[in-house]
Amino acid sequence: MKNSANKGEKKPYWSFKAAAREGEGELYIYGDITSWEWDESDTSANGFRRDLDALGDIHTLQLYINSPGGSVFEGVAIYNILKRHKARVIVHVDGLAASIASVIAMAGDEIHMPRNAMMMIHNPWTFTWGNAAELRKVADDLDRIGGSMKQTYLDRAGDKLDETKLTELLDAETWLSAQECYDYGFCEVVGEANQAAACISKDLFAKYRNVPAALLEAPASNTQPPEAQTPEVAAEAEKYLQSIRETAALEIQNIKSIIGGITHGKNTVRY
Repeated sequence: MKNSANKGEKKPYWSFKAAAREGEGELYIYGDITSWEWDESDTSANGFRRDLDALGDIHTLQLYINSPGGSVFEGVAIYNILKRHKARVIVHVDGLAASIASVIAMAGDEIHMPRNAMMMIHNPWTFTWGNAAELRKVADDLDRIGGSMKQTYLDRAGDKLDETKLTELLDAETWLSAQECYDYGFCEVVGEANQAAACISKDLFAKYRNVPAALLEAPASNTQPPEAQTPEVAAEAEKYLQSIRETAALEIQNIKSIIGGITHGKNTVRY
């Protein structure tokens, strides 16, 4: 597990732990979904599998999500890990399930969203280079990846959403409120507004086109699970984030390029 018992070590931004009730487990995805865990907030499929296994024999898994998304293939792997698991999976979108994080949410047997939570869905994108034939192949690959994601949403929505409307939502990079998610079949329960939901860093919104103004105007916050939100931990997290903000802009962009998705040859696919 990423949780540490050493007092001097920083607490992670996401965690897996056994819940108080016997036979239940809790899991948090509170950051980017990446192929390599460059930062404490990152979640990879391999790390996810390892820490989920560490929960042992559980019959119910409570999954809490506040994530801007990330690598399409890592996210699909996490989705499939959850679908195979024998436990009943109850998903809670604490703040945001964007991009591939929204696909992971679809693995839940139940999906709960506070009224102030959101999902964002869009088509996968990539950066690449090459000749005309290579670029056409990349476009075809993106179509196949997008088709797989589309089917995941349709399977979840049932008769509440048809392919034509879903395509329209994906093409527009749509930010959905909790009520809209309920109307489209993307969640079963809309609850009271969650005042404790952490904000995603504004730096992480730079890659999206249609971020709602309310999210951009919200004060920056760390992305730690609610259990870790003590004043000391919050101050430590803010100090850590400040050190990142002071890094040169070019270096930040290079890091985003690396962790933004999984690389196959010269193509990086992000969702």
